[in-house]
Amino acid sequence: MEAAVQDGGDRAVRLERVLCALDDIDDPGGKGFAVEDQKPIFVVRVGEAVHGYVNVCPHQGTPLDWKPDTFLTYDKSLIQCSTHWARFRIQDGDCVAGPCVGKTLDPVAVHVDDGEVVLDGAHGGNRNRRIG
Repeated sequence: MEAAVQDGGDRAVRLERVLCALDDIDDPGGKGFAVEDQKPIFVVRVGEAVHGYVNVCPHQGTPLDWKPDTFLTYDKSLIQCSTHWARFRIQDGDCVAGPCVGKTLDPVAVHVDDGEVVLDGAHGGNRNRRIG
C-alpha cells in the first residue's frame, strides 16, 4: 500500500499509498476510498489528471456521493454534493453554486505514477497492495 520515497540516501522524505489503477476510474469520473486513520476521500479523474478531496461537504459535513463513486454532475463537469446539490469545480474544489458558495473542498494530495493513482503522505504498509 505505501512506500517511502528516498532522497538518494537512507532517509525517507515522503510516504505514498497506491489507491487504484488510473483505468479503474471513469474518464471523467470519481472513486471514493476509505483510508485507515484518515477521513474518507475521493479522487476525480479528467483525462490523465487526478484531483483528490476529503469526502465531506463544507456546508453540512455530509458525504458528497449519493451512491458509491458518484461524485459528478450529470454532465460530469462539476463535483456535486448529494445533500444540498452544492457544486464544486473539479480542478480546485471551489464551490460555485449552492449553499456553500465561496467555500472549498479540503484537498488531498494525489498523483499518477506509472498508471496508478497514488496518495501522498500516508503512513505505514506495503505500496504494492491496492486499497480501493
